[in-house]
Amino acid sequence: MKGAPLPETVQRHLTAAAAKVQAYGTGPFGDRARAALRAEGIDVLLPPRPAPDTGFVVCLVDAEGERTFVTSPGAEATLTAEDLIRLRPVADDVVYISGYSLLHDSNRAALLAWLPGLDPAVTLVSDPGLLVHEIPAAALEALLARSDWWSCNVREAALLTGTDAPSEAARALDSRLRRGSVLVRTGPDGCLVHHDGALTAVPGFAVRAVDLNGAGDAHTGAFMAALAQRLAPVTAARRANAAAALAVTVAGPATALRAADLDAFLRQARPAPR
Repeated sequence: MKGAPLPETVQRHLTAAAAKVQAYGTGPFGDRARAALRAEGIDVLLPPRPAPDTGFVVCLVDAEGERTFVTSPGAEATLTAEDLIRLRPVADDVVYISGYSLLHDSNRAALLAWLPGLDPAVTLVSDPGLLVHEIPAAALEALLARSDWWSCNVREAALLTGTDAPSEAARALDSRLRRGSVLVRTGPDGCLVHHDGALTAVPGFAVRAVDLNGAGDAHTGAFMAALAQRLAPVTAARRANAAAALAVTVAGPATALRAADLDAFLRQARPAPR
C-alpha cells in the first residue's frame, strides 16, 4: 500500500460502499494496511499473501507542503490474473485504476488481461500518477482506450501531451480517449473538465496549505463519489476541488473527509481568486 488508501476512503465516506483490490503481504505493514481499511469500512477483496510483506513509502514534506517519496515495493506488486478472475463490477459501479499499478510487471499483465472483459456500463476512472512517463506505451494506450474519465495533474498532463498549457493538454488528452472525458487538476486554481466537447474551468478554494500529500487522491475519490451519485461532471469537479482543499489543510496522507464536513465547507467557502 502506498500511503493511505485515500481514493477508496473518500468514496466510502461520501457514498455507501467501497472495496479495494490489491495484493497484501503478511507482516506488520500488511496487517496495518488491512486494519486501516477495515477501520474505514472498506472491503478487502483479496486474502494476504504468505510472503512478502506489503511495501512502504517514506514521504518527505518540505516547509511549503511539497513531497518527495522513497519507495520500497512489496506484495502489492504481485497482483495476478487469478486475483481478478472473480472481480465483476456491474452497471453503476465506479472503478478506479492507478497508473502506479502499471509500473509492476505482474500487476500490469493482470490488469491488461482483465480490462477487455469489464462491463461497458461500468465507469472507469484512471489516474496515471507521477511516474506516468515510466508506464509502457502499450499499457498506457489500453488504459486510455477504456477510461471513462482520465484524471491527472498539470505535470502529468504535460508529460503525456508535450504541452505545458493545461487547456491544450486537456484537449489533447481528450483526443486520445475513445469513450471518455478528461479532468486536469490545476492545483490551487482548481481543475479543468473536458466533457462532451466543452472545456470548463472549475475554480478551486483558497486555504492555507500544510501538507499536499494525498490532495490528488482526495480529489479523485470525491470526484468518483459524486459521479456515483450521478452528479453532473462540473458539479462533481467542484466537490472534488473542495475535498482537495480540505485535505491540504492537515498533515499526513490520511485526510479523507466526511460528507457533512464537505457540505459544510461548500456552504461557506468562496472560490480562490484567479
